Formats: sequence, structure tokens, C-alpha cells
Amino acid sequence: MADDLYTRYQHAHSAWRTHRETCPACQANQPCAAGQPIHDRFVRLQDAYIARQQNRR
Repeated sequence: MADDLYTRYQHAHSAWRTHRETCPACQANQPCAAGQPIHDRFVRLQDAYIARQQNRR
């Protein structure tokens, strides 16, 4: 069975990477209005995934 959290985390990472490749503001680590929510979602899912992995140990 696929890990839904991991899948969502990877999709969010892909969305952030795709946006950042074409956005000068986001490339300068100052997310634009469109990029900020994409980045926030990626960070939230990454944190949740890492926390869950640490709790499994």
C-alpha cells in the first residue's frame, strides 16, 4: 500500500521545485505571493513526514 503522506510530500516538493525554477524571487529565497503557499505546504508535509519517521524508531 502506498504511503499517502510520503506521496503528498513528494508532490509538494515537485510543485515547489517546478515553481522555483521559473521564479526569480523564490530563487533568491524570498518566496513570491504565488510561491509562498506552495513552499509552506512543502515544509508542513516534510516536517510531518520526518516527525513520523522519527516516531517509528
